[in-house]
Amino acid sequence: MNDIFRKKTMSDLLANSQKKELNRSLSLLDLIFLGVGCVIGTGIFVVTGVVAAESAGPAISISFVIAGIACALAAFCYAEFSSAVPVSGSVYTYTYATLGEVFAFLIGWDLMLEYVLAISAVSTGWSAYFRSLIAGFGLHVPEIVSSAPGTGKGGIVDLPAMLIILLITALVSRGVKESTRFNNVMVLIKLAIILIFIVVGVGYVKPENWTPFAPFGFDGIITSAATVFFAYIGFDVIATASEEVKSPKRNMPIGIIASLAICTILYIGVSLILTGMVPYQQLNVADPVAMALRIVGQDSAAGIISVGAVAGITTVLLALIYAQVRLTYAMSRDGLLPKKMGVVHKKYKTPLFNTWLTGFVAAGIAGFVDLTTLAHLVNIGTLAAFTLVSLAIIVLRKKHPEIQASFRVPFVPVLPVISALLCLYLSLSLPSITWIAFLIWLSVGFIVYMFYSRKHSNLN
Repeated sequence: MNDIFRKKTMSDLLANSQKKELNRSLSLLDLIFLGVGCVIGTGIFVVTGVVAAESAGPAISISFVIAGIACALAAFCYAEFSSAVPVSGSVYTYTYATLGEVFAFLIGWDLMLEYVLAISAVSTGWSAYFRSLIAGFGLHVPEIVSSAPGTGKGGIVDLPAMLIILLITALVSRGVKESTRFNNVMVLIKLAIILIFIVVGVGYVKPENWTPFAPFGFDGIITSAATVFFAYIGFDVIATASEEVKSPKRNMPIGIIASLAICTILYIGVSLILTGMVPYQQLNVADPVAMALRIVGQDSAAGIISVGAVAGITTVLLALIYAQVRLTYAMSRDGLLPKKMGVVHKKYKTPLFNTWLTGFVAAGIAGFVDLTTLAHLVNIGTLAAFTLVSLAIIVLRKKHPEIQASFRVPFVPVLPVISALLCLYLSLSLPSITWIAFLIWLSVGFIVYMFYSRKHSNLN
């Protein structure tokens, strides 16, 4: 049984990064935009209003700060790893080198579910905003082909959600540089529109709407922090891009920390203005930002927000599909998943089969499954990954003191331990059904590992 704890050597990891199967074409700006593109999306356009109405009130801004601190501590650990070991696979790769193969496979298995469910969940949000946007031009998509079965709307398939996933899959399959050019344009549109909301909305803020500030108490703030964690899952996507970044030792830490800082500031600003414009009880809708502007008579600005939401959510999809493919590519290259998923296309320099497999699976889930009950699984998957990366940095320092990283986490082991404990604390406030589903998925993963991956591993 000892073979399940075998580890990849640092020399093996670095040899992988030097094979140059993937193009190193991403600049620092591309990296920051990739992070911002994934983090600023459904969270800012949907989650802010729903969580404010249900569990935080105006204190949702504090929930974003707490979730942001938890992410920042994990971000420091990601930054050190990605500058020391610039290899695809993110936390899966880091765990393989420090905690052992079985833990690496299980966290990879966990992240596979997280990314695919996130792609599917985000695409349904895109579908809702897209339908509301074209409705402004008098165009309507029938409910029967625009909502999944089980949503209570009489639908049989959410066709717009499926189509946007397949379109983004086609773009990602063509190459990383083409994807990032599209992403960068969309992120600029999204940031401009968020700034329009802040500039227009600040004039309609009524301080009395912030009273009471925390109507659901401290428990509500913490529960909300665990829920809005979904809004932050994007920054770890940057770590999956390590093998395609120019000057990774310099650019990876800056990209991770800068994108997280930009997003946290925007989240706090938008949540404060949103709850100041409209009483928090009215924000439990699918498009709270646009609705707040309509309430104060800014209908044209509300229309612009819908454009921003469609652009914003599109970049989230692109970053999530990219991350899922790079994760399974790394696992396949190590023999833990079928080798076909690690084959790189000669012309496009992307794992073509893997990319399309991801797209079709996510599109199938988005089209036919009601994802409301699965959304919390994305959060618990992220929190598990952040916990492991925090512990892995302690092992890295102890077992591999010779590794030179351009960024080093301060106060090791104290800061990584605080990071791991904070992530565990937030995960305990998630519903029990989430924990049950999470443990079932990990159990299935353990069976797959014991009967397939363990035997096919390159280290066997």
